[in-house]
Amino acid sequence: MSPTSQPLSGLDRVCADPGTLREGTVGLLTHSAAVTSDLARGADALLDAGIPLRCLISPEHGYWGTGQAGDGNDEDRDPATGLPVLDAYEAGADGLDRLLSEAGIDHMVVDLQDIGCRFYTYMWSMVDVMGACARLGLPVTVLDRPAPLPATAIGPGLDPRCASFVGRLGVPLRHGERLGDIARIVAARHLAAPLDLEVVDAPGEDGAAPWVPPSPNMPTLDTVALYPGTGLLEGTTLSEGRGTTRPFELFGAPWCGPELAARLRDLELPGIAIREAVFRPTHGDHVGERVHGAQVHLTAPPREAVRDTALLDPLALAHAVIATAAELYPQQRVWREQVPGRPEFIDLLWGSSAFREGIEDRASLEEILAASPAPIEMRA
Repeated sequence: MSPTSQPLSGLDRVCADPGTLREGTVGLLTHSAAVTSDLARGADALLDAGIPLRCLISPEHGYWGTGQAGDGNDEDRDPATGLPVLDAYEAGADGLDRLLSEAGIDHMVVDLQDIGCRFYTYMWSMVDVMGACARLGLPVTVLDRPAPLPATAIGPGLDPRCASFVGRLGVPLRHGERLGDIARIVAARHLAAPLDLEVVDAPGEDGAAPWVPPSPNMPTLDTVALYPGTGLLEGTTLSEGRGTTRPFELFGAPWCGPELAARLRDLELPGIAIREAVFRPTHGDHVGERVHGAQVHLTAPPREAVRDTALLDPLALAHAVIATAAELYPQQRVWREQVPGRPEFIDLLWGSSAFREGIEDRASLEEILAASPAPIEMRA
């Protein structure tokens, strides 16, 4: 495969012209899904181009994307390059300041494969590192890359009381932006200190590159398309399919029956087909138990489905699944158990209490969206 046979990223531009990057030693916030157009590892390609990498810095799931949700890096050195791998996941502001100030770098470079959903944490790893660099006076360069799918923005913004690592700012739930654009918005309006930011834009087309899974439960582009909706199941007692080969497509609970899939089929939601399914998760919720539920199948290719909610509305899917489960099984607690002193997890995912309260009041999705915070302005 030639280097120009696939859509080009900011990484490809820097490798072709290393002078694009400012001088000095580099810390690279990245993971193994950040590859060149010919699928070479980004760290190897930058070193081959003569970029003086000092360390790799990993987000949630670790550098190799092997950690499950809530896991960081599981090794402290990259065996191929010998570079130290520093774990930024859940480091906190003080921890990030200390990690970066002790890394011996002149410049931070960010290259992450994102999926365009607010509660997917790579965007917030970038934002947290940007904040630390602003406090330390370190410049930042974001190597942008095409989005996996050319998605339109949908969904609510964020109540500041629900700000967390699954949503620092009120970007739309599915924001439809590349990380470089998010970085510009954050640097322009949402940092406490000025940041010297550069973005190396990606000339490639959104949705045209081979999909490299950045985390264990994001295996396909179907998953990417569905996740802004079925990811909300993480705030419930339903399994979202973690620990199966079709995460965020399978869902259910040990206390569900065939009536769940039957009721959802009757709704005839756009862009999807529902089949009854039984599965046994190997990790995550209901691990080892027999879970009865359903599988979602896209009826249009994901690249087409995410452009038009008439072809797929993942928020309508989430509303239908959770509202139907709450109606069919009123004796079961539908929401994940609350951590004392914090908002309910579903509120953190949605960005406010409007979704939870709307489900409990049997409100429509339109009514819930009208009661939710509006998204922030998405132009820097």
